[in-house]
Amino acid sequence: MLVTLFLIALGPYPGLPEGYGLSAAHPFDRGLRSHPAVLLMEDFEEGALDDLAHRWESVSNRRGRVFSFVDETPVAGAGRRSLRLTATPGDDDGGHLYTRLPYGVDRLFLRFYVKFPDPPNYVHHFVTLGGYHPGTAWPQGGAGERPRGDDRVTVGIEPFGRSGEAPPPGDWNFYAYWHEMKPSADGRFWGNGLWPEQRQPVPADRWQCVEVMLQLNRPGDRDGRLALWLDGRLVADFHEGVRRGPWTGLGFVLDPSGDPFEGFDFRTTDRLKVNFVWMLHYVTVENQRRNRVSPERPTVVLFDQIVAATEYIGPICVGRP
Repeated sequence: MLVTLFLIALGPYPGLPEGYGLSAAHPFDRGLRSHPAVLLMEDFEEGALDDLAHRWESVSNRRGRVFSFVDETPVAGAGRRSLRLTATPGDDDGGHLYTRLPYGVDRLFLRFYVKFPDPPNYVHHFVTLGGYHPGTAWPQGGAGERPRGDDRVTVGIEPFGRSGEAPPPGDWNFYAYWHEMKPSADGRFWGNGLWPEQRQPVPADRWQCVEVMLQLNRPGDRDGRLALWLDGRLVADFHEGVRRGPWTGLGFVLDPSGDPFEGFDFRTTDRLKVNFVWMLHYVTVENQRRNRVSPERPTVVLFDQIVAATEYIGPICVGRP
């Protein structure tokens, strides 16, 4: 008989769970791929590097030098290898895996494990999910431009270096584009940062379970929602009425003493769905210099146990006989 460690709690944010979710019934993630709520799962256990192109629609691995498999996993017993991405500013800008989901949804949970080996460094942009209408087999552009409301919505979960103030890799924050985002000081739209109430430093040389929920609004309402879990603990929940600090072109920080947030009107039509996952490791010389580090030093990241689902997933659950 298998006894599974299991925890779901409401925690400080009503209506959202913590701890284990779908993972509770699937120790070491075994069989999780077949759960009806799971739309995508990648554990890097099958095939060679070239086979990733059969599972992901767009693979960026410049000159075959960015990707490699390593014999390391976040949890002993959950597979035997993970994917290593090495970005060398000045030579390449990193790489990515991108794919559309089998179908678009109004709410998506994306869970992945990530590790920045010593010595860690800063990134420019990182893992992103969202929706394009119509969908495309490649990630679209749009930097500096505000979406219309019926064409795209994108949310990145990113380490941010705060101009070198935060030790590398930085602090977790959301970086979002949607049709009501605020303009930057230059009048263009460079993404709004959305920050947890407490800083969430990205650990160096340690695996971390990151899970993001993007819930699109009902058109005409402001019931869109963003949430972030780290190692199964809910650390940020952005929704209508939550208290926030001042909102500018730089975004805002959750602040219990601030004003009520108006809520997310992410889209103007329900034809726009969450329909893609983009495992992005984008590193630039510009961003390295902005964070006051040598741009010649490579930035390495490891990914594993990627799951996208319509229900909360949670960290890998370790079962015992």
